[in-house]
Amino acid sequence: MREQSDTRTRIQETALRFFIEQGYEATSLREIAEALGVTKAALYYHFKTKDDIVLSLAEDRARTIEDLVAWAETQPRTEETRRELLRRYSRDLKHGRHRQIIRFFERNQTSLKNHPIMEKAREQMFLLVAFLVDPDDSPATRLRNTTALFVMHSAWFMLRDAGLADHEVEDAALEVALDLVGR
Repeated sequence: MREQSDTRTRIQETALRFFIEQGYEATSLREIAEALGVTKAALYYHFKTKDDIVLSLAEDRARTIEDLVAWAETQPRTEETRRELLRRYSRDLKHGRHRQIIRFFERNQTSLKNHPIMEKAREQMFLLVAFLVDPDDSPATRLRNTTALFVMHSAWFMLRDAGLADHEVEDAALEVALDLVGR
Protein backbone atom coordinates (compact mmCIF):
# COMPACT_ATOMS: atom_id res chain seq x y z
CA MET A 1 0.00 0.00 0.00
CA ARG A 2 2.89 2.36 0.79
CA GLU A 3 4.25 1.88 -2.75
CA GLN A 4 0.86 2.88 -4.21
CA SER A 5 0.82 5.96 -1.99
CA ASP A 6 4.37 6.86 -3.05
CA THR A 7 3.47 6.42 -6.74
CA ARG A 8 0.38 8.57 -6.29
CA THR A 9 2.45 11.28 -4.59
CA ARG A 10 5.09 11.15 -7.34
CA ILE A 11 2.37 11.51 -9.98
CA GLN A 12 0.88 14.50 -8.17
CA GLU A 13 4.28 16.18 -7.78
CA THR A 14 5.28 15.59 -11.40
CA ALA A 15 1.91 16.72 -12.75
CA LEU A 16 1.99 19.81 -10.55
CA ARG A 17 5.46 20.70 -11.84
CA PHE A 18 4.31 20.32 -15.46
CA PHE A 19 1.08 22.24 -14.82
CA ILE A 20 3.07 25.14 -13.37
CA GLU A 21 5.85 25.12 -15.97
CA GLN A 22 3.85 24.35 -19.14
CA GLY A 23 0.27 25.02 -18.11
CA TYR A 24 -2.59 22.66 -17.45
CA GLU A 25 -3.87 22.60 -21.02
CA ALA A 26 -0.43 22.00 -22.54
CA THR A 27 0.37 19.01 -20.31
CA SER A 28 -0.67 15.50 -21.28
CA LEU A 29 -0.98 12.37 -19.19
CA ARG A 30 1.51 10.76 -21.56
CA GLU A 31 4.15 13.38 -20.66
CA ILE A 32 3.55 12.82 -16.97
CA ALA A 33 3.86 9.04 -17.37
CA GLU A 34 7.06 9.38 -19.43
CA ALA A 35 8.63 11.73 -16.89
CA LEU A 36 7.91 9.21 -14.17
CA GLY A 37 9.11 6.26 -16.24
CA VAL A 38 5.78 4.46 -15.88
CA THR A 39 3.24 3.26 -18.40
CA LYS A 40 0.04 5.17 -19.03
CA ALA A 41 -1.78 2.14 -17.59
CA ALA A 42 0.11 2.58 -14.31
CA LEU A 43 -0.82 6.26 -14.30
CA TYR A 44 -4.48 5.44 -15.06
CA TYR A 45 -4.54 3.10 -12.08
CA HIS A 46 -4.20 6.19 -9.85
CA PHE A 47 -5.72 8.94 -12.01
CA LYS A 48 -7.93 8.53 -15.07
CA THR A 49 -7.70 12.19 -16.15
CA LYS A 50 -5.79 15.38 -15.52
CA ASP A 51 -8.90 16.63 -13.73
CA ASP A 52 -8.57 13.73 -11.30
CA ILE A 53 -5.03 14.87 -10.49
CA VAL A 54 -6.15 18.47 -10.01
CA LEU A 55 -9.00 17.31 -7.79
CA SER A 56 -6.61 15.27 -5.64
CA LEU A 57 -4.30 18.27 -5.24
CA ALA A 58 -7.18 20.56 -4.36
CA GLU A 59 -8.56 18.04 -1.87
CA ASP A 60 -5.19 17.88 -0.11
CA ARG A 61 -5.18 21.67 0.14
CA ALA A 62 -8.84 21.72 1.23
CA ARG A 63 -8.13 19.35 4.13
CA THR A 64 -5.45 21.70 5.42
CA ILE A 65 -7.81 24.69 5.28
CA GLU A 66 -10.61 22.66 6.89
CA ASP A 67 -8.28 21.77 9.77
CA LEU A 68 -7.36 25.42 10.21
CA VAL A 69 -11.02 26.48 10.16
CA ALA A 70 -11.87 23.75 12.70
CA TRP A 71 -9.11 25.04 14.97
CA ALA A 72 -10.29 28.65 14.60
CA GLU A 73 -13.87 27.71 15.46
CA THR A 74 -12.69 26.56 18.91
CA GLN A 75 -10.82 29.79 19.65
CA PRO A 76 -11.96 33.11 21.12
CA ARG A 77 -12.33 35.90 18.55
CA THR A 78 -9.34 37.96 19.65
CA GLU A 79 -6.47 39.71 17.95
CA GLU A 80 -4.11 37.01 19.24
CA THR A 81 -6.29 34.30 17.67
CA ARG A 82 -6.16 36.20 14.37
CA ARG A 83 -2.41 36.43 14.61
CA GLU A 84 -2.11 32.72 15.43
CA LEU A 85 -4.37 31.87 12.49
CA LEU A 86 -1.96 33.76 10.21
CA ARG A 87 1.06 32.03 11.76
CA ARG A 88 -0.57 28.62 11.24
CA TYR A 89 -1.54 29.48 7.68
CA SER A 90 2.04 30.56 7.01
CA ARG A 91 3.36 27.26 8.40
CA ASP A 92 0.92 25.34 6.21
CA LEU A 93 2.19 27.19 3.15
CA LYS A 94 5.77 26.23 4.02
CA HIS A 95 5.07 22.50 4.23
CA GLY A 96 3.99 20.14 1.52
CA ARG A 97 2.83 21.36 -1.86
CA HIS A 98 0.51 24.14 -0.74
CA ARG A 99 2.55 26.99 -2.16
CA GLN A 100 2.96 25.13 -5.46
CA ILE A 101 -0.78 24.43 -5.61
CA ILE A 102 -1.50 28.13 -5.13
CA ARG A 103 1.03 28.92 -7.87
CA PHE A 104 -0.67 26.34 -10.11
CA PHE A 105 -4.07 27.96 -9.53
CA GLU A 106 -2.61 31.39 -10.24
CA ARG A 107 -0.81 30.36 -13.45
CA ASN A 108 -3.75 28.41 -14.84
CA GLN A 109 -6.60 30.79 -14.05
CA THR A 110 -7.98 30.75 -17.57
CA SER A 111 -8.09 26.95 -17.76
CA LEU A 112 -9.58 26.60 -14.30
CA LYS A 113 -11.80 29.69 -14.28
CA ASN A 114 -15.08 27.76 -14.32
CA HIS A 115 -13.79 24.62 -12.65
CA PRO A 116 -15.75 23.65 -9.49
CA ILE A 117 -12.47 23.37 -7.61
CA MET A 118 -11.91 27.09 -7.94
CA GLU A 119 -15.28 27.85 -6.38
CA LYS A 120 -14.46 25.56 -3.46
CA ALA A 121 -11.06 27.24 -3.04
CA ARG A 122 -12.73 30.68 -2.98
CA GLU A 123 -15.29 29.49 -0.44
CA GLN A 124 -12.54 28.18 1.80
CA MET A 125 -10.63 31.44 1.65
CA PHE A 126 -13.80 33.27 2.67
CA LEU A 127 -14.14 30.90 5.63
CA LEU A 128 -10.65 31.86 6.76
CA VAL A 129 -11.32 35.55 6.17
CA ALA A 130 -14.40 35.28 8.41
CA PHE A 131 -12.09 34.60 11.36
CA LEU A 132 -9.99 37.67 10.58
CA VAL A 133 -12.82 40.18 10.57
CA ASP A 134 -15.79 41.04 12.75
CA PRO A 135 -19.07 42.39 11.42
CA ASP A 136 -18.63 45.61 13.39
CA ASP A 137 -15.09 46.26 12.09
CA SER A 138 -14.66 49.39 10.02
CA PRO A 139 -14.28 48.90 6.27
CA ALA A 140 -10.59 49.82 6.57
CA THR A 141 -10.04 47.21 9.31
CA ARG A 142 -11.90 44.56 7.33
CA LEU A 143 -9.79 45.28 4.26
CA ARG A 144 -6.55 45.37 6.26
CA ASN A 145 -7.27 42.05 8.01
CA THR A 146 -8.38 40.37 4.78
CA THR A 147 -5.29 41.64 2.99
CA ALA A 148 -3.14 40.09 5.72
CA LEU A 149 -4.13 36.62 4.51
CA PHE A 150 -3.51 37.37 0.86
CA VAL A 151 -0.11 38.93 1.54
CA MET A 152 1.22 35.45 2.15
CA HIS A 153 0.20 34.47 -1.38
CA SER A 154 1.25 37.60 -3.17
CA ALA A 155 4.72 37.58 -1.61
CA TRP A 156 5.64 34.64 -3.86
CA PHE A 157 4.68 36.61 -6.95
CA MET A 158 5.88 40.03 -5.92
CA LEU A 159 9.27 38.90 -4.57
CA ARG A 160 10.01 36.10 -7.02
CA ASP A 161 12.83 37.99 -8.74
CA ALA A 162 14.28 39.51 -5.57
CA GLY A 163 16.93 36.80 -5.14
CA LEU A 164 15.61 35.88 -1.70
CA ALA A 165 15.68 32.48 -0.06
CA ASP A 166 12.28 30.88 0.53
CA HIS A 167 12.47 31.47 4.27
CA GLU A 168 13.15 35.19 3.67
CA VAL A 169 10.02 35.49 1.52
CA GLU A 170 7.99 33.53 4.09
CA ASP A 171 9.29 35.62 6.99
CA ALA A 172 8.64 38.91 5.17
CA ALA A 173 5.12 37.86 4.21
CA LEU A 174 4.26 36.80 7.76
CA GLU A 175 5.76 39.98 9.21
CA VAL A 176 3.62 42.16 6.91
CA ALA A 177 0.52 40.01 7.54
CA LEU A 178 0.93 40.26 11.32
CA ASP A 179 1.54 44.00 11.04
CA LEU A 180 -1.65 44.45 9.03
CA VAL A 181 -3.86 42.45 11.37
CA GLY A 182 -2.24 44.00 14.43
CA ARG A 183 -3.36 47.57 13.81
